[in-house]
Amino acid sequence: MALKSTVFKANLQVADIDHGYYADHALTLARHPSETDERMMVRLAALALNAHELVDTCKGDGTLAFGAGLSDPDDPDLHLTDFTGRKRLWVEVGQPEDKPMAKACGQADAVRVYAFGPAAEVWWRGIEGKLTRLDKLQVWRLPAEAAPALAALAERSMQLQATVLEGVLTLSGERGSVSLEPIRWR
Repeated sequence: MALKSTVFKANLQVADIDHGYYADHALTLARHPSETDERMMVRLAALALNAHELVDTCKGDGTLAFGAGLSDPDDPDLHLTDFTGRKRLWVEVGQPEDKPMAKACGQADAVRVYAFGPAAEVWWRGIEGKLTRLDKLQVWRLPAEAAPALAALAERSMQLQATVLEGVLTLSGERGSVSLEPIRWR
């Protein structure tokens, strides 16, 4: 018998001061049985960091949503789709292979990867040369201590506040607060 995803609910209040974006997001996160709380919360952080694209890219007429993630390797972890169905932003978390990233660049206007975990630097050194031709791709590194700290905020029902100021994301909830500054590798 296959294991089912665990459903998490999050009310996320985003105050992205850098981009002048302020909104509340009622989110449902389905955590695949093989997904960790760390990875799930990095997906949530990626949404907070990119929520401003709803206005900046789609002028408010789009949908920012979690994809099937680990359940479907051809679906992004997070995507922004405009009213015509066009994928404007494709977001992956972790350390994806180069071929799926090339495919994503062919399907979306912009692709962002948020690498995290202790093996991120090793992954980047091995894949950096393979990604040089992908103009639509940005690769960001989350600090090593960020993912475990984000995982500590995970609850089945979460009330979270996300503030983005000078490139630093601060995510706060009932269990504490985490500040992280993604570093752009590409």
